[in-house]
Amino acid sequence: MLHCRLPVFITVLLLSPELFAQIGLDIITIADNDNGGQTYTLSIQILFLMTAFTLLPAGLLMMTSFTRIIIVLAILRQALGTAQTPNTQVLIGLALFLTFFVMTPVLDQIFDQAVTPYLSEEITAVEALQKASIPLRGFMESQTRENDIDLFIGISGNDRLIDTDIIPFSLLVPAFVTSELKTAFQIGFLIFIPFLIIDLVVASVLMSMGMMMLSPLIISFPFKLMLFVLIDGWALIIGTLAASFYF
Repeated sequence: MLHCRLPVFITVLLLSPELFAQIGLDIITIADNDNGGQTYTLSIQILFLMTAFTLLPAGLLMMTSFTRIIIVLAILRQALGTAQTPNTQVLIGLALFLTFFVMTPVLDQIFDQAVTPYLSEEITAVEALQKASIPLRGFMESQTRENDIDLFIGISGNDRLIDTDIIPFSLLVPAFVTSELKTAFQIGFLIFIPFLIIDLVVASVLMSMGMMMLSPLIISFPFKLMLFVLIDGWALIIGTLAASFYF
């Protein structure tokens, strides 16, 4: 499916003999031994491959919409006061599939512009990586605030980047993550307000009735659930999150 094309594409590039031939590293070296047989030796390329696989999940999560989505869902769970319901595995699964949904236009562009020409042997692996980075860069730049980009440009001390349209990934990725964190907490704050009002109202009523030993959370929890269900909260939250990336 289109949703899985980006990880598959990166895996194909990592395992591509053409790419390693351009770098000058062989996966397996064959040498003749004294007994007339052959010895197969794995090169340092395997170390590079394993290192790339360990960094791949973090890179994909930090350069997509996953950060904003999972933070908003976690704040929503905290605002509802449902402790571990839904549990962390459910939230992560929901965030992943929603991330695939949001990133589908970007993945389609990567597949059409980079994967298909590369598999057709029309471009090299290096050119395919360069073409694949263009849609991903466009997505991150559209979601990143200019002041966050200026912040990391100032920290790097490279003032020449201010006058260029191409920002290196070493600056764009942290600026994108910082901007996503800020946006996620802003959305989470707006989500938290209605539930906080319910908690305050319930606490005030209990205080006026002299029931100070009764926890307000026990009384407010059903009202918060009822409010969330009546407004179709999950559809509203998920729809708003998905729309926030393109509108």
